Amino acid sequence: MSFEWLHPVLIATALVLAVIGAVRRVNLWRAGQPDQVDLIAGLMAMPGRYLHDLHDIVERDKYMSKTHAATGGGFVLSAALIILVHLLGFDSQILAWALLGALALMFVGALFVFKRRLNPPSRISKGPWMRLPKSLLAFAGAFFVLTLPAAGVLPEGTGGILLSLLLTALIIWGMGELFFGMTWGGPMKHAFAGALHLAFHRRQERFGGGRSTGLKPVDLSLAQEVGGVLGVAKPTDFKWNQLLGFDACVQCGKCEAMCPAFAAGQPLNPKKLIQDMVVGLAGGSDAQFAGSPYPGKAIGEATGGPTQIITEGLIDPDTLWSCTTCRACVEECPMMIEHVDAVVDMRRYLTMEKGKTPNKGAEVLDNLIATDNPNGYNPASRTNSAADQNLNLMRDVQKADVLFWVSDGAFDMRSQRILRAFVKLLKAANVDFAVLGDEELDSGDVARRLGDDAAFQSIAKRNLAVLSQYKFKAIVTTDPHAYHCLRNEYDDFGSSALEGVEVLHHTTYLNELVQQGKLKLDSFSGGRVTYHDPCYLGRYNGEYEAPRELLRSMGIEIAEMERSGFRSRCCGGGGGAPITDVPGERRIADMRMEDVNSTEAELVAVGCQQCTAMLEGVVEPRPEVKDIAEILVDQLIEEVH
Repeated sequence: MSFEWLHPVLIATALVLAVIGAVRRVNLWRAGQPDQVDLIAGLMAMPGRYLHDLHDIVERDKYMSKTHAATGGGFVLSAALIILVHLLGFDSQILAWALLGALALMFVGALFVFKRRLNPPSRISKGPWMRLPKSLLAFAGAFFVLTLPAAGVLPEGTGGILLSLLLTALIIWGMGELFFGMTWGGPMKHAFAGALHLAFHRRQERFGGGRSTGLKPVDLSLAQEVGGVLGVAKPTDFKWNQLLGFDACVQCGKCEAMCPAFAAGQPLNPKKLIQDMVVGLAGGSDAQFAGSPYPGKAIGEATGGPTQIITEGLIDPDTLWSCTTCRACVEECPMMIEHVDAVVDMRRYLTMEKGKTPNKGAEVLDNLIATDNPNGYNPASRTNSAADQNLNLMRDVQKADVLFWVSDGAFDMRSQRILRAFVKLLKAANVDFAVLGDEELDSGDVARRLGDDAAFQSIAKRNLAVLSQYKFKAIVTTDPHAYHCLRNEYDDFGSSALEGVEVLHHTTYLNELVQQGKLKLDSFSGGRVTYHDPCYLGRYNGEYEAPRELLRSMGIEIAEMERSGFRSRCCGGGGGAPITDVPGERRIADMRMEDVNSTEAELVAVGCQQCTAMLEGVVEPRPEVKDIAEILVDQLIEEVH
């Protein structure tokens, strides 16, 4: 008895079911809100993004990079050739041999997947994912044997009925996982959704080596519409390509391993959050989730649906408020999923629609509205601490080479030391600079991360109106959060105030002054020094080298922490986390100081006032914490004129 007729039928059936599943999945995504994407251009760019942008991230894990290239590449090529050879019946030994090669490549890759799954890291989801390497091996092995006669290696009918039955069973198993499961649900779903996610990504600027980290503004006109919602209340309030992005998750858990809140025992796991979004868009519960839960919360209790309020059964609000918005999860994700966008979108609903910003959140937002700074200080006192420094005001001089954006560190005694040090350096380099004084408002960073985009937009527009009155070549600030807002988020509001203006962090600008010979520095003679990368300077803006060059310019050999650069651990001070103050098992700042202690450093160099405050909040004994500007001032060689 011959089963040759059965295999094309099985392949055709699997493909038809896969197409039906794809249509069903696409309809789930289309329930989201519209977003402008060039579909054709995205599809054309997808192969390059897959081979370059995505694999640049995967390449960080050499083992998985090579494994994925062999397994994924072998499968894609095999699937195309299987259709030609076994479904359409192309009688070509060249195609058959090409298919054998692709299947062999896939089989070898699957063996390495199998090896990794024998002792998987805790961050990796188990359950259905544990059967995936076996399914890959079954698919590759069965079609390899089935293709041998077509390649002329074995005569037709070799092995008889038993082999035919075995091959048929393995083909059904393999195609069930790889074709049917790709669109209906299962570990391979990430391949279908992931490819389209790369094509229709909400942040097209990330591809080709670009960077896109500014939050997307809320359309405040929605508040005037009947049924209009500010932020995301239910899954269908997300943009359709955000829903697509959630489906692309491969559940590798690299985001989980990097998340400071998860490590601190707060109720957040970014991988679980994305999977809960998948539950929400499709409907159901999290009972089948096979990964780590949110710390302190059991699996199986969360339920949701496309039109159900997310924070009423699917996600605890404390999960959203635990996020420090550090972007470690986004930076690490091999599928380029935007976790932080999703978190802030849901916060926006809680803050602007429900008024449920926890702990001191509501007070801070009220202060911003009343006094233009989070702590409620009189805006006119912004430059009081610098009264003896004779700072030029922009309203008096009208123009300057540099506008020094003082930020809200001006109201904090510890941060004032950093600001004074920076001013001293500017004067030593004879920089033509001025400040806005009481015309400067808060940058709006805290309001935006807490979800109050209405307050942020109001503050941003008022700041832009002030900036438009004066002429300057650059804005320099010691605050990475203000730096990020001015550089990446103010452009959305249509002002020409920053057109042609360079926005710089003070470490970048100071490094330029040192390189130009405008600042003369003595060699540092202190102890061992390490450097802490602020999230909003590094991951958000890609500035890792300038602070290090400054330290090296003083003869400092930096004792790097294991978690440094783009993998730096957050201090715990971003995203409004100190304000919402969700309890965990330990403090994030304490964990960061443990990273510091592992280097045996006596001094932590920092480039952020918030990071300085968080790290200095760690109980002593601990290393000294100083902003790089303070370190430079101590080594400044003042020339006598």
